Amino acid sequence: MVRLKPPMRDLAAAIVALVLLVTAASLATTLQMYRRRRARLRDSERALGRTIVAEIPSGDDLVLFSGDASRFYYGDRSIDKDLIVAVRVLINGAPIAAYVSTRHPEAAVREPTHFEDRPEGIARDRWDVAIETVTGTTIVECGAIRERVSQELARTVFDAIARDLESNQT
Repeated sequence: MVRLKPPMRDLAAAIVALVLLVTAASLATTLQMYRRRRARLRDSERALGRTIVAEIPSGDDLVLFSGDASRFYYGDRSIDKDLIVAVRVLINGAPIAAYVSTRHPEAAVREPTHFEDRPEGIARDRWDVAIETVTGTTIVECGAIRERVSQELARTVFDAIARDLESNQT
């Protein structure tokens, strides 16, 4: 083991402290930029007259699920409320809760939503919401985060769509 003399030891400690300080400042700056970007995204959604239903983690970022009077929005995708046939909560690809609209009786006999199992298996429960429309199905990927976070996100999205279907039945 190399023993440093007191002046060299002090210099090494000062360099380590400086590196740690620069790293902490960099992390704080990055976090602040991330928060500002999220705030701008939420503000732009509100400026468009949309109500934010949930902020869903996706990769390294968050995707907003929002809605206005005529559509739901999942990131860049829009889902016309009048075309929604059913909404289902999926756990590991299997439906565990569903709400079927009476707006489109001709589509009421649709087959249950099926998706292939994820490679992560049952070690991590994957929560998704399938929004079935007349034109196809959109999967809102709520994730596989522990501590019920993904489950709460899926429940929030499902409840918002089910409430809209229930209140706008014709």
